[in-house]
Amino acid sequence: MIKRLEEALREAGELFLKGYRAPKEVRHKGTVDLVTQYDVAIEERLIKRLGELFPKYQVVGEESGDAEKRPQKAIYLDPIDGTTNFVHTIPFCAISLGIWEENTPIAAAVYNPVLDELFVAQKGAGAFLNGQRLAVSDTADLQQSLLATGFPYTKVNKGRDYRWVLQSMANLLPHTQDIRRLGSAALDLCYVARGIYDGFYECNLKPWDVAAGILLVEEAGGRVSDWRGEPYRLGDPVIVASNGKNHDKIIQKLADYEEA
Repeated sequence: MIKRLEEALREAGELFLKGYRAPKEVRHKGTVDLVTQYDVAIEERLIKRLGELFPKYQVVGEESGDAEKRPQKAIYLDPIDGTTNFVHTIPFCAISLGIWEENTPIAAAVYNPVLDELFVAQKGAGAFLNGQRLAVSDTADLQQSLLATGFPYTKVNKGRDYRWVLQSMANLLPHTQDIRRLGSAALDLCYVARGIYDGFYECNLKPWDVAAGILLVEEAGGRVSDWRGEPYRLGDPVIVASNGKNHDKIIQKLADYEEA
């Protein structure tokens, strides 16, 4: 399964790189939510290829799928996670594929063609970057933890998500080494799995943003939950991922999403 995923992503990566270097047609799905012709083209190519490789699975893609759908056998696909970075030629963007069965991740692949980083994981078999096994960091002290986060598109409405982001940042920032915001949740989760980040949190992410990264973190020895420490389910409003050693400390500092 992993070999087939790798082949499919490397094939799509050629189109990704072509688009990254080329002028783009950019339109808006929302006030600041961008999409290019390459998001659509890569998704269409991968849906066809994945249909050939995994005919029993239903592909739920960002540009053509329904975020509320949870097929029993699903492939959650983000053709370009970090489209804003892709448009501005910032090299933190990737194709993300997560294969799930009965609401459980079984295989994952995240490919950043710009940096030629291919992250893969299979349930029970570990997580890898370009063939090298990954392991989360061992930092337990929150003050020495480097965290990552992201800002949801809904920030423009200045509603609950906006308030939660600001309050959580205010609660956490003084008690961490620092907080990074690179603009790709899929890669943020990969970097937790790689041991670069000690933790990550974000609100209002879609299944295709996190379906691959969740398994990568878990197979690298980390932990994934919601903001209360309960098991994370696709569609939950907040995801928290960490090396596991500082997880409870991160959660203690996050704002209560329900009260934001």
